[in-house]
Amino acid sequence: MNSVALVTGASRGIGRATAILLAQKGYAVGVNYVNNTASAQTVVDEIVNAGGKAIALQADIADEAQVVAMFQRLSAELGPITALVNNAGILFQQSTLEGLTAERINNVLSTNVTGYFLCCREAVKIMATRHGGKGGAIVNVSSAASRLGAPGEYVDYAASKGAVDTLTTGLSLEVAGQNIRVNAVRPGYIYTEMHASGGEAGRVDRVKANLPMQRGGQPEEVAQAIVWLLSDSASYVTGSFIELAGGK
Repeated sequence: MNSVALVTGASRGIGRATAILLAQKGYAVGVNYVNNTASAQTVVDEIVNAGGKAIALQADIADEAQVVAMFQRLSAELGPITALVNNAGILFQQSTLEGLTAERINNVLSTNVTGYFLCCREAVKIMATRHGGKGGAIVNVSSAASRLGAPGEYVDYAASKGAVDTLTTGLSLEVAGQNIRVNAVRPGYIYTEMHASGGEAGRVDRVKANLPMQRGGQPEEVAQAIVWLLSDSASYVTGSFIELAGGK
């Protein structure tokens, strides 16, 4: 069976590292992005130049029609999906709960929760044995924030990741009999561009001394865990969470 992976939010950070590592492991990779075409194409070019197979797939995962179209294009150009990495996510300027607006909260939930649900839905339709599929694996990128709450910074983001945890548990039980495994990783303080979106590009360096391991993590370290969960080496693992937070 050809291994075909879709990685959402793959133009940077954890998504980028995961797409590249999956390609190295022999997957054909759909590199999803929402705005930065140049960055996504750079990831595709790196994969192709190394002898792999990849395509860039522009879609806002909060938009149902765009998600459906993305999966259709993935199937047409690379083949039926066998591995989904739900990684795309957004957060906004650090704020206490008192500073949150309904618009901000709904934007976070639309991408970080609804988007994950939609991508899981479309993947299951293809993977499930009851639909003639051959199974597959899904990894949801949650966050240590789902456990810690992100007080004074982004409780809305943390809450969205709490929902991702529940989705992971529920869906893993729902599709276990369909030869589909569903797991999650919970990264902590990782050196990615996302921190700049929260208004503090140097956030990891500020807090790393307070972490048990006293350092931030690298996207490649998270990618290794994601790719393992997708692999046959994790064939009896479902509904599980890997903590990648340096002991926090």
